This record gives sequence, C-alpha cells and structure tokens, in this order.
Amino acid sequence: MIRPRKVFAQHWLKSEKALDSIIQAAECRKSNDFGERILEIGPGTGILTRRLLPLVQSLVAVEIDRDLCELLAKQLGKKENFLLLQGDFLTLDLTSHLATFPNFQKPNKVVANIPYNITGPIIEKLLGTIANPNSEPFDSIVLLVQKEVAERLYAKPGSKAFGALSVRVQYLAECELISTVPAAAFHPPPKVDSAVVRLRPQKIEIPARDPRQLESLLKLGFSAKRKMLRNNLQSVVERDRLTHLLEQLEINPQARAEDLSTQQWVTLANKLGVGSTE
Repeated sequence: MIRPRKVFAQHWLKSEKALDSIIQAAECRKSNDFGERILEIGPGTGILTRRLLPLVQSLVAVEIDRDLCELLAKQLGKKENFLLLQGDFLTLDLTSHLATFPNFQKPNKVVANIPYNITGPIIEKLLGTIANPNSEPFDSIVLLVQKEVAERLYAKPGSKAFGALSVRVQYLAECELISTVPAAAFHPPPKVDSAVVRLRPQKIEIPARDPRQLESLLKLGFSAKRKMLRNNLQSVVERDRLTHLLEQLEINPQARAEDLSTQQWVTLANKLGVGSTE
C-alpha cells in the first residue's frame, strides 16, 4: 500500500458520503452520443476516479506522484475512457498533451480533491485572472478544498471571510457551497475541515474597463481590512473624490473593502477611470 506523502500534501479521501456529494455536484450525464469530459487533478489512489469513470465520456487525470501513476496505470490503464498524465498540473500544457490523443477532447468539467497547499494557483489556472480570464472556460469546476478557503470563495459582502480572493473569483464565476467534509473523512486526517464547492464560470454583468486597474485597487483596498476604504486608497485617489464617488454609488463613505460587492468594486474602478492607479 502506498503511503500518503507530505511533500505532495496527500490525504486520501475515504468517506462515501463525501464522494457522493462530489459526484452529485459534478452533474455527470452520459448517453450514447454525448457525455461529460472530466479533468481530475491529483487522483491519488483513484477512489474518486473509479466512481466517475462509468458516468463520463472521458476522464483525463493529472498526477504528479510517480508511484501513484504506476498504481493507477496498473489498475485503470485498460479503461478506454481513461487517460493518465504524469506531471505537475500547474506547469502542464494540457492542450498540447491532448493533441497526441485524438480520442480525448478538451475536458468540459473539472472534478477534483486538490492539494490544499496549492489551491490558489490551481483555481487561478482553471479560471484565469480578472485581467486574463480563461478564454475557454469550463462548464463547471467541483473542488474539495480547505473549509476556510471555501468560505472565502463563496463569502458575501460584509462578512469577515469576504476578501480580495472572493472578489477575484466571483468576478469570474458563480460559487456555491455544496457540503462540508470533516477531517475524519480522510487518511491521514488533515488539521482542518474541508468543503466541496462548485464554480460555474460566468461573464460579469458590467465588466471592468481596465481589469489591471481593478486588480490593483483590490490589492490596495484589502491591504488593511480594518481601515476604511478611503484610507487604503488614498495613494491613488484623493479622499474627497473617493468619498464623493462612494456617495454616488450609494455606499457608506466609511465603508471598508469587504463592504463592497464584486459589482460595486467594478463600478468604482470604472468611475475612477483608466490610468488613475499609475
């Protein structure tokens, strides 16, 4: 039996209840002429993979651990709808790899129990950024992540968990909590509880005219969450002008960064005008 390795932040999911929750959230449908094409990041021992394979047209799994790849290849390698790629997902060029496998089209959904230590970079690669969103977005992304991170992803304005990550992700996708998963659902149990979340990439109603400017404002605005927004942004916009803009937007002039919704952040950035952060 292969032991979980700390270097890859491995924790094997063993809860059938959690697996059921992930499968239901993925909404996999298979017919004779259509089916979901799944990308799984970090399949580990394949416990989720085995549940998904009968439900999907194809599944592309990316695993960095060589020993686990040997195990998966031995146990699942003969499945016609299964493709295993060994490598680091963050640096892997999935499109070029799939070009050599004509039977495997680009995945349209992501379903994965991802390593918690690289959650942020993985989400960024899947969604893109405000300034450079994924040009070919997935239909949905179902992830098992650390509960604290999940709370930040779906947080509402005004809550303690709402921060720059919330705005960046919610600009690109609708995020919902599917279920919570206790640490005891894993072997070995991590030090924190987890949660299943689903991201549905979307186009925001009123996009940022200058996405890079919005990203800069978010970084400044959330740099000191206890301070009022007009204090955090005073290096790029005069306080009186910002107060006036906030009043125009019907936002309390004493508001903090977490009090503004994603759309309010975009509207504020657009009102400030291109180039005002330089």
